[in-house]
Amino acid sequence: MTPHALTVDPGIGQLRAADHLLHTLAAELALPEDVFGCTHLVRGERPRVVLSFALPSEPLQRTAVERLTGLGHTVASGVPDRVGRAVLYPGAASLTGTMTVAELLSRSAIDRVTVLGTPERPAPGTPLATRDHVRPQWQDGALVLTAMPAVGGALVPFEVPDPTPCCADH
Repeated sequence: MTPHALTVDPGIGQLRAADHLLHTLAAELALPEDVFGCTHLVRGERPRVVLSFALPSEPLQRTAVERLTGLGHTVASGVPDRVGRAVLYPGAASLTGTMTVAELLSRSAIDRVTVLGTPERPAPGTPLATRDHVRPQWQDGALVLTAMPAVGGALVPFEVPDPTPCCADH
């Protein structure tokens, strides 16, 4: 279990709304930049997206729980699973524009980059166009960004910033 972690269940059904709420709550709580904020998909009778925060100290966790509960949110200790999709993490704000894989790794808490459909890791000098939307996921205790090939030998994050909803053209 992640020390000083908590889960918020706002009853949200969409990742985009969950991302927005994570940013809003982090600002309202004045959380430091070394906080990890993740989304987690909950399946079952009531599918939804829950949020988790990994906080740097127990006093900050207590304060966050009090304030979130005061705002009407359901809060639980710990994280719902080990595969959260990171929205807030150290260095996330600096991942804009195009940079090399090495720059991305040195500027952020991301541990490694993988390329969809290939077993090899990309070369450190490979350009990565962030599209200002970098959402790595926890895998076996490491924060991993999955990327895919793009034009000109560059990479882009697998998750697009503004996905087209299913059946949008109907």
